Amino acid sequence: MYDYDLVIVGGGLVGGSLASALSGTSLRVALIEAAPLRSDGQPSYDERVIALSLGSRRIFEAIGVWPAMEPEAEPILEVRVSDRGHCGFTSLHHAEEGAPALGYVTPARAMGQAIHSALKYAPNLEVFCPAQLLSHQVRANGVDLEVRAEGKTRHLSARLLVAADGGDSAVRRHLDLKTEERAYGHDAIITTLTPDRPLRGLAFERFTESGPLAMLPMTGGRYSVVWTCREADTAQLLALSDEDFLDRLQARFGYRLGRLGQVAPRHAYPLKLLLTRDSVQERLVLIGNAAHTLHPVAGQGFNLGLRDVAALAEVVVDAAAGGADIGSPGALADYRQWRLHDQVGTARLTDGLARLFVVPWLPVRLARNLGMLGLDLVPAARHRLAERFMGLGGRLPRLARGLALETRHV
Repeated sequence: MYDYDLVIVGGGLVGGSLASALSGTSLRVALIEAAPLRSDGQPSYDERVIALSLGSRRIFEAIGVWPAMEPEAEPILEVRVSDRGHCGFTSLHHAEEGAPALGYVTPARAMGQAIHSALKYAPNLEVFCPAQLLSHQVRANGVDLEVRAEGKTRHLSARLLVAADGGDSAVRRHLDLKTEERAYGHDAIITTLTPDRPLRGLAFERFTESGPLAMLPMTGGRYSVVWTCREADTAQLLALSDEDFLDRLQARFGYRLGRLGQVAPRHAYPLKLLLTRDSVQERLVLIGNAAHTLHPVAGQGFNLGLRDVAALAEVVVDAAAGGADIGSPGALADYRQWRLHDQVGTARLTDGLARLFVVPWLPVRLARNLGMLGLDLVPAARHRLAERFMGLGGRLPRLARGLALETRHV
């Protein structure tokens, strides 16, 4: 007899979402998280936000945690994409897609509160927190784990181990898996500001010679800024006074939102691509940033991880319902095949966009601007692009269609 059917390492937004998705199922689940789970954080002016796709909203709705997030989620009704200093331009609009919104800019704090609150009432879940996975050993029919929690070492066993422990995944490093890694030589400077002419629901993705500049609408007329800059320029931009930084940003972005003001403290994060060659191993699956870390262009990283959650939850619940071993190669084969196309395709798309729009050569500039203008003139092409960025393309898990995990043959 195994202690658990499934053990999740990492109780952040991705790991917590998987635990929440499996709440109330017949599976016995354990969650191991190193940092104390906090659900009492208060809103702040400059809190970190995540751009959720419409597909991600549907997943959270099906899990049952969206109502707690929605009051603080700002809908993205339109996205305007442009190439700074050139004629390339296109836009995506929710009405053209027949959708309530293209996505939602949501505080990570609100997401974490909703997820962790739901976990308190999961009857089939045991949480070890704060706790550390010391080691794990894969056997033919299960996984043995050594966990340190509350000053004691515990030995657990499970049929399947899921690593959701982030971009610097200790589980991935322990396995010494082959990964594709590329440092972009750029940083993302993150801050929050308030323009004097905010436009509700309007997001901007502006490509510049140093990388994309995203302006994402938040509640209260605020905007979240994700400014990609060269590593050599990061220290200077961080050292600027607030007034000088806003002047520099205003010159880069323009006056589409009026004059920019009330800037919050700035933070910089190095950008890289990391893609695990095979995120499915013997009795082990890597999901979220543990499997893939992407460039933030188009805001696809977390949404890709949440689709991992929805697909894995469906596969293991279906396997258990059929009496199969959820950690067996046969049970995980469908997940491997299902997710590989989306993971690789999304990584290639964001990597291509990040690199294409910093190429200064005239023929490349002309081609990308003609491509954007052509996209703006062809509704079918815009629809396919919007569908991809809304997380509604390809084979969708039941949760991404707003259906319960137990709904079969739909």
